[in-house]
Amino acid sequence: LNIMASETEYRSPLTSRYASKEMSYNFSDQKKFSTWRRLWLYLATAQKGLGLDITDEQLDEMRTNVDVIDFQRAASEEKRTRHDVMAHVHTFAACCPKAAAIIHLGATSCYVGDNTELIVLRDAFKILLPKVPR
Repeated sequence: LNIMASETEYRSPLTSRYASKEMSYNFSDQKKFSTWRRLWLYLATAQKGLGLDITDEQLDEMRTNVDVIDFQRAASEEKRTRHDVMAHVHTFAACCPKAAAIIHLGATSCYVGDNTELIVLRDAFKILLPKVPR
């Protein structure tokens, strides 16, 4: 896995001064986009359970590639599509060709965007609250 520091750390002048590595990662692109991929995997798993024609092989392919993100490809796709979610759908599909047709199936951009924001905020509180004096 070839992940650059810029994808695993939140970028802000305040980050280097005040954020822990754990909190910086929590708000990073790697966390954000791997969470999108986990949400697509959960969606496809639920859809399979409801009877959609989704194979274990497709789910396994998605599971294997959740954290394998080609950020350069995603940037190129976003420039082409002018849509961040579709750029990452295409990028994920490129490393999951068997699952390409089921990634983001029936979902909206808000499914990954809004749920990821909630997950990141929940995880931030899990990092922060144990450190707050009571």
